Amino acid sequence: MAAYQQKTLPTDVAVEAFLATVEPPGRVQDARQVMELMHAVSGEPPVMWGAAIIGFGSYDYTYASGHSGVAQRIGLSPRKANLAVYLPGMRNELQAFLPRLGKHKLGGGCLYLNGLAAVDLDVLHAMIAASWDHINRAYPA
Repeated sequence: MAAYQQKTLPTDVAVEAFLATVEPPGRVQDARQVMELMHAVSGEPPVMWGAAIIGFGSYDYTYASGHSGVAQRIGLSPRKANLAVYLPGMRNELQAFLPRLGKHKLGGGCLYLNGLAAVDLDVLHAMIAASWDHINRAYPA
């Protein structure tokens, strides 16, 4: 059996070059706002991971199965249908924030936002900060 090869890794693609390809234009504005929040919390620069994820910071992990890899500590992916926000390790802790967040969906480990106009940005900021703290406790730098 062939060894697993991770596909979503940091790239040298400029975040601005990627954002220039994102549709619709309103999604780019929302992505920039979330990027500002993530940068303010993390102090890390945005880096492209794979073709469509903007990540902040990274950590190495190894599962009990022996599978290992690297992942962004927090991130986002501006998609045509929504903005996917990656807040690792927060499944249970996120629940307390969700009633105050505004319009959202959850699935596949992501928080999906149709747009920031229907979201409380202070709550989103608190969620990003809580996720950043959580991932840093779980995987110290």
